[in-house]
Amino acid sequence: MTTVVQRAPLFHRVRWVRFAAVAGPGIVVMLADTDAGSVITAAQSGAQWGYQLLLLQLILAPILFVVQELTVRLGIVSGKGHGDLIQQQFGRGWALLSVGTLVLACIGALLSELSGLAGAGLMFGVPVSLTMAIVVGGLIIMAYTSSYLSVERIAMCIGAFELVFLVVAWRAHPDPAAMLSGSLSIPWKEPKYLYLVAANIGAVIMPWMVFYQQSAVIEKKLTIDDLRAARWDTAFGAIVTQVIMAAVLIATAATLGKAHTGAALDTVQQIAQAITPFLGEGAGKLLFAMGMIGSALVATIVVTLTAARTMGEVLGVKHSLEHAPREAPWFYGIYTASLVTGGLFVASGVNLVSLSVGVQVMNALLLPIVLGFLYLLARRLPEPHRLKDGYAIVVALAILLSAGFGVFAGIAGIL
Repeated sequence: MTTVVQRAPLFHRVRWVRFAAVAGPGIVVMLADTDAGSVITAAQSGAQWGYQLLLLQLILAPILFVVQELTVRLGIVSGKGHGDLIQQQFGRGWALLSVGTLVLACIGALLSELSGLAGAGLMFGVPVSLTMAIVVGGLIIMAYTSSYLSVERIAMCIGAFELVFLVVAWRAHPDPAAMLSGSLSIPWKEPKYLYLVAANIGAVIMPWMVFYQQSAVIEKKLTIDDLRAARWDTAFGAIVTQVIMAAVLIATAATLGKAHTGAALDTVQQIAQAITPFLGEGAGKLLFAMGMIGSALVATIVVTLTAARTMGEVLGVKHSLEHAPREAPWFYGIYTASLVTGGLFVASGVNLVSLSVGVQVMNALLLPIVLGFLYLLARRLPEPHRLKDGYAIVVALAILLSAGFGVFAGIAGIL
């Protein structure tokens, strides 16, 4: 890898104006990271262990930034998507392996998100088939009629609904002293505690996040001059997503964790039903539904676009929202087929409980491959953007920690 893509800088204004213009890919992918599965993990952590996993949420923010910053660097410096770079540097076989498993993970994630949206509709008496028709139809219209920037803005607005979890945490009236003491009380010898530690780490870094953000910075036409602002975009998103995770944990720790109700927390609907007595019937139901809809919708947008873009890269066809449907039929075809198939599958009433375990294992096994390629590609960047020296060691440790615990969580989930 020896060339640096040089394009005219996107913005030449003061720093805050540049950040406002560059921001988007990092925030969107981080909001998608706080999906239904992540919310369930955080809720279980608070309900079972109180505030004892709260400190972990803060520690995970810099680890998340370290990993995703590499995707920003690779995309802006090389001008190529992740699958395209793997193919260029390691051959088509490795690219097909990485992309093939990624697409399977995206499909599994898509079904999980659509199932969560269906559950949100059922909370208010909306039939699953109608919810799927509205979601699938709306997202198809959005992609076919909007530019990348428009889709990015829509995703950020939808994802902003996740901030209602902050209101939920506030209404739970947590005890600051209990939060502090609980955060510093860490039962390292408890296997069940360690499992949830692994689950939280595994929920932070998703394989499709790497592919999405690298493609997004390219599609937004960011340049070397935008690199610093893009890093701040990623850092801001990492902080926001972990604050949301912490808010969900605090809400359940202050209610279920203190009451020791033993309520099942296998779905977001069950979480909402369990905390409703503490937050009020209307507020608890509405706020959790809004948060779930925001997280599931933005994740649906991200994983579907990721699958379509990455398949387009490997097939060597146009794979961007900047092209009209007739110019990029494969890209829009994959995007449409994924949504329609997923919607029909969920609307059919098939039990998707067992799917969540399969998706977890798929993501866990894929994570070392994706992060391994990410690290090797960053080490091959031209100067001065190459990953090297002491920071390369820090990144290697973060990747080993994330991938190791991710695999542990995935395997433990089916044992």
